[in-house]
Amino acid sequence: MTLPGKRPLLLLAALAATLAATPPPAAAQTTLRIGLADDPDALDPTLSRTYVGRIVFAGLCDKLFDIDAKLNVVPQLATGYEYADPTTLLIKLRPGVTFHDGEKFDSAAVKFTLERHQTMQGSTRRGEISAVERIETPDPLTVKLILKSPSSPLIVQFADRSGMIVSPKAAIAAGADFGKHPVCTGPFKFAERVPQDRIVLERFDGYWNAKAIALNRVVYRPIVDATVRLANLQAGAIDFGERFQPSDVPEIRNDPKLVLVQNAGLGFQSILFNHKNGTGPRTPMMTDARVRQAFALSIDRTVINQVVYGGIHTPNAHFVPPSSPFYSDEVKAPARDVARARALLAEAGVKTPYTVELMLANNPDLRQAGEVIQSMAAEAGFDVKLRSTEFVTALQASDKGDYEMFLIGWSGRADPDGNVYSFVHTGPPNLNAAGYSNAQVDSWLEEARRVSAVPERRALYTKVALQLLRDLPRMYLYTPNNIFAMSTRVKGFVPVPDGMVRLHGMSIAP
Repeated sequence: MTLPGKRPLLLLAALAATLAATPPPAAAQTTLRIGLADDPDALDPTLSRTYVGRIVFAGLCDKLFDIDAKLNVVPQLATGYEYADPTTLLIKLRPGVTFHDGEKFDSAAVKFTLERHQTMQGSTRRGEISAVERIETPDPLTVKLILKSPSSPLIVQFADRSGMIVSPKAAIAAGADFGKHPVCTGPFKFAERVPQDRIVLERFDGYWNAKAIALNRVVYRPIVDATVRLANLQAGAIDFGERFQPSDVPEIRNDPKLVLVQNAGLGFQSILFNHKNGTGPRTPMMTDARVRQAFALSIDRTVINQVVYGGIHTPNAHFVPPSSPFYSDEVKAPARDVARARALLAEAGVKTPYTVELMLANNPDLRQAGEVIQSMAAEAGFDVKLRSTEFVTALQASDKGDYEMFLIGWSGRADPDGNVYSFVHTGPPNLNAAGYSNAQVDSWLEEARRVSAVPERRALYTKVALQLLRDLPRMYLYTPNNIFAMSTRVKGFVPVPDGMVRLHGMSIAP
């Protein structure tokens, strides 16, 4: 077994690029308006689950580390790290950083936040940092993490919400309501939120890297319908939009006032199957893998991609994107086989048409995908009823186990652990809304955290993926590509595969 050995302090060349970002002069007071495909859930890094929430956090909450366009880990609130031994991680912190409320950022604040991630009721970070046994603060600029066992993906976890540090003073005062007025260390501070309408951030003059910020204000507007989002962009009501549809691409390209940006993503779109979550009656879809396998055999991933998305995404039966060094060609979806699907239903004693419910978020492309799935599954004997609802409401229903199947995506992480561990490892604490449990899968996932060599980890994740194809707590459909569009007035946007909108270096002309 390969363990993480002692590493030199991380002082990457990318640090210089981060500190030296030089956007155009910010003499004019400028506002950037960003159209989001959904309304975020709680703006609390400990509780948040939504992709669009992460986009807002990119302006609101700095992290210990970040990732760059090539998926390298780069310093942010931390300046470096080293392993004193395989289970002792030392993180050095950036001096001179303050929170939006004027409180000092230091190792005590990091300790408070990480312990909050570990213990707060409803925390969705707990599984991400479960390797941490305790946190020590040798001095104000050093955090010492004592791990239960070696954890290869831990540093990458700190490049997302697990690494977002909140003001202890503000968090203690607000308690469970912290997300209503979050206080972090990012380039912008929270100003206002009107649910389903806007989130407003104002420039934080005390930001440690203020010279990289040319904007004075950012307004995030949830506009669920991509067609409406594009119309707002064309009309000048917003300046930037995320997750446009492939059918919008020609129109964006042909508009001289717009710029199209596309890049490969890290996540997945999937159908989540409820195994044991919740107290409702168990259905054959929940209790019998043959029924889930029959449903999977009735679906053609390529058809969904072509019909709904114009072929722009990548059909994939793996939680790892094909661009990752951890991807394996062994993980292949079985070809669509309606006859075999019908045979499996008969073998399971299920009479057809068999009625099942598919929950999905209420936006046009997912509704269309649901209709395509509904049509294909019908040929195998499934009567699929679509339950369309607002996305955060759907998330809450999945947490409670109030669903049978759920069409849901994940924006993805640079390390595959972030795409699978919390979703299928026996829990709680994690994001395992299926209630799935398999001791062998747990063992492989735990071993993949302990080892560091890519070939060893890839082999373990391949075993996990192949087992998930049999058990089907989740049916992976495709790896999405990110599609952004913006006004030609917007400059300095750097696309990163995680799909975040990082505001450093961005500007907008009058």
